[in-house]
Amino acid sequence: MFSFYSQLSTEVYDLDKPIGHSFGDVEYYNERLKDCKGRILEPAAGTGRILIPLLEDGFEVDGMDYSPEMLQICRNHCEKRGLEPKLYEADMSALALPEKYEAVILPTGSFLLLTDRKKSMEALDCFYNHLEDGGRLIIDLFIPTEFEMGKVGTRSWKNQDGDLITLESKLVDVNFINQTTIYHHKYEKWHNNKLIETELEEFPLRWYGAEEFKLVLEKVGFKDITVSADYEYGKEPTKDSEIITFEAKK
Repeated sequence: MFSFYSQLSTEVYDLDKPIGHSFGDVEYYNERLKDCKGRILEPAAGTGRILIPLLEDGFEVDGMDYSPEMLQICRNHCEKRGLEPKLYEADMSALALPEKYEAVILPTGSFLLLTDRKKSMEALDCFYNHLEDGGRLIIDLFIPTEFEMGKVGTRSWKNQDGDLITLESKLVDVNFINQTTIYHHKYEKWHNNKLIETELEEFPLRWYGAEEFKLVLEKVGFKDITVSADYEYGKEPTKDSEIITFEAKK
């Protein structure tokens, strides 16, 4: 059976993208939030790669994730650092949290994991409803550019116990009409040259054009939308390889 951000996948994520590891996003979000005095919500906080640096810089950040395995690693990292953020296990398309936020942030394209159109719209409605008046949504998207069906990519990592974890990734479906891709991931953990754990993961993505997503945000009710490329605020996107960041107000 296929899983999604389960045990091995989460362990690899933590090894590959440790706390504070930046693609330019850690610094960018810190800068964009520097005037934020209220609460911040990260609805796909994962293991805390960005959440924890923000907490350590004095921001009041709540985290949320769909994966209990991700949240457990995030809790462990927070406890080691003496941090006690509110962390929620929830679906971002059905948020019902007790707080209102000055900012909601989704770095690194996590929103693309919502491939169902209805759920993606419900998630944006939830973000809007959880913002204070005048609050901001800051969200990263990217556009997939490689569509070689059946091509297998391989990577490997060693954990602190010396175990080897391998990943085989294969693109199995592309739908240009619905703008979706599906990858199949196979994780294997090896101890002393013996296979001790295997995990299969189906990894879907749904992408958007820059103008398309701007219209989507406007439909939800967001205004004053700024579109930026590669973590340079206000720089207009011109290449499909760029990270596209949207900042919009309620």
